[in-house]
Parts: sequence; structure tokens; C-alpha cells
Amino acid sequence: MAHLELALRCRAAEEARYSRALTDVGAISVTLLDPRADTGDEQAILEPGVGEMPLWPDCLVVALFPAATPREALLAALEAADPGLALASASFREVAEQDWVRAWIDQFQPMRFGHRTWIVPWDHALPAAADAPGMAVLRLDPGLAFGSGTHATTALCLEWLDGLDLEGADVLDFGCGSGILALAALKLGATRAIGIDNDPQALLASADNAARNGLAGRFAVHLPAEAPPGRHPVVLANILASALDALAGTLAERTAPGGRIALSGILRGQEDALLARYAPWFDELAVAEREGWVRISGRRRT
Repeated sequence: MAHLELALRCRAAEEARYSRALTDVGAISVTLLDPRADTGDEQAILEPGVGEMPLWPDCLVVALFPAATPREALLAALEAADPGLALASASFREVAEQDWVRAWIDQFQPMRFGHRTWIVPWDHALPAAADAPGMAVLRLDPGLAFGSGTHATTALCLEWLDGLDLEGADVLDFGCGSGILALAALKLGATRAIGIDNDPQALLASADNAARNGLAGRFAVHLPAEAPPGRHPVVLANILASALDALAGTLAERTAPGGRIALSGILRGQEDALLARYAPWFDELAVAEREGWVRISGRRRT
């Protein structure tokens, strides 16, 4: 069965208002997109930073309705629900029915990062190489590219973790998303991990992934305002360059003397400014790049 898709453009500050109205008139689902995401613009934001709302100035609010929904009647219902909505930008298209989860599972195969780290879908047989002694295997449900290891920024962080000696380490994942980095660190020998994220749904997903991998007792998740104080010998922040700039002092304070940090979510060309931003606190700053994305790593001064 097909669906009717309605897209509306609005200011980012008003997205909650539009989402509420669309839900009130019967939307099956509502999704927020950066209007630049399908234009090839490399500056298109892929996810909000920690503690922030979406950083793009405008949003595309995309809603799905049953295919038989009358278009003019739907717009009239929206106007009645909230007369202040700007409906001139409304665009419709028919969306063919797909088994989205099945399609993603077919693409999501076991992945190896570095020498020891494996990300394996729940329903996939464990590859022989992943079943060897010393391998760190994390099982995940299919999810967004940022949360499954398929995105270059996540891959860069997983490879960095794989190269560390994490035995007994205490790890902070600032902007944890699905929890993939913190949980991989635990599989690689870390004793304890803390995940911080501004999205309550991300915290639920992280906690669920931890429980399903038998790591719930070693992984705690928090909203930024509720996170306990403390310094950590290993810190990761896979967010965005703008957020990394704003959070430099916080992340430096969170990193124990002599501790390691990895920063990602950085587009090629943004690294020089961040290298200068973090230089007052960190030595051994190094850059790695994949598919136009950059990871910066360093060691906290003692």
C-alpha cells in the first residue's frame, strides 16, 4: 500500500508546532530534515549537537498519511488546527510501500573495525573471523547510519578505540546516540562507560543496546544537565564541529590528565580551527580522514 507524503518548510524554532499540527490531523509519522540534505551541500547538518536543537535555520517537516487522504482537505484541516502555519510551501508525493527494516537489514552486514572490533546485526550469523579469541563483538539492531557503524565518523572512532589498550578504563561518550562507541569500548576491555546525549530517545536506545549485549551494569546514560561530574581517561565526542568548538572547555575538563580524546563529526576543512581550539589542553593532536570526514585525537596535558 502506498502512502501520501506531505512536506512543509518552516523555521527550525517552529518545528514542534508543525509536528504537533500534523500529528493532530492524523499523520502516521513525522520526520525532520535539513532542507539542504538532498542538494549536495557539504554543510548540511546530519544530527543536532549535544544539548542543542537542530542547527539548521530551516526545517523540512515531512509527514506520512494514508494514500487515500484528500490533499485539499488535509491542508484545510491543518489550517483549522493552526491558522498560523505557512502552508504555501506544501508539497505532496506518493510514496510506495516498502519493508524499510528488511531493506536495511539486507544492507547491514557484519563489519570489522581495526583488528578486534566487530559490529554484527542481531539476526546475522557470527562470521568465523569474529568468533576467534580476542575479538570484541557488539550486536546491534539496524538503525540510522550514525548509530550502526556504517557512517565514516563512527568508523573513525571505532578504529581509534580498537587501537587503544582499554583494559580497566573508564570511558565517556559525549553525544552517545545509539551507544555504539561506549559499548564497543566495554567490549574492548573498558570497565565502565558513561553516555551523555540531549535526546531522551537516544538514551533509551543506548540503554536497550547495553542490556541486550549484557553490558547494562557497566554503562550509565544521562542528559547533559544530569550527568555526574568527573574526569575520564578516555573521552569520545562524535557530534559536529560547531558543538565541538562550543564544548572544548567542557570536554577538556572531562578528560583526565594524560587521558586520550577523540573528536569526530568534522567535515574536511574544519579541522584546522578545531586543532587550534583544543591545542591549549591537548598534545599529540593528530588527524585521520575518511570519505570527507575527519577525526582529531590527542592526549590531555598533565
